[in-house]
Amino acid sequence: MHVQFRHTPTQLRRLARREVNGRVAVRMLAVALAMEQKTAPQIAGELGVARRTVQDWIAWYNHGGVEALHDAGGRGPKPPLTPEEQDQLKARLDAGPLEQDNVCSLRGRDVQRILAEEFGKVRCLSAVYDLLHAIGYNDLMPRPQHRDADPAAQDTFKKTLPSGSRRLPRTIRGSE
Repeated sequence: MHVQFRHTPTQLRRLARREVNGRVAVRMLAVALAMEQKTAPQIAGELGVARRTVQDWIAWYNHGGVEALHDAGGRGPKPPLTPEEQDQLKARLDAGPLEQDNVCSLRGRDVQRILAEEFGKVRCLSAVYDLLHAIGYNDLMPRPQHRDADPAAQDTFKKTLPSGSRRLPRTIRGSE
């Protein structure tokens, strides 16, 4: 295996010891072993990787030096909604449920339906909750109040209850 000598094996081992990323350190060790005339199958067996992987690492080193052994930064996963769509979803959620939603409060399944019908985005329920958290919503909300609820009638009802019914129920204890 041909290796361009940009560093000595000792220098590569020293760099590998200082390297924070363990994957890069293993690649540096593979190059150092190749410089010591070991074959790709021998290096692969010693490091516990495939022979072709060792050959790729040597080719990377020959092409770009130690810097080429580092992982290339990826772009990451594509966000489920564009920033404009996120703003539209926030406005839709802040407006509350619409008449056609047939609910008094929007829940995860309702947001999942809204994403599918209004944005054309089909997501599993856990992905919907992840999206809601990412755009600043929290699923810990107070219990919703029905739009036809009358607080005055509820207070009157509470005041007319018999005196014993306001007490909390006793807990049932096991035999001691």
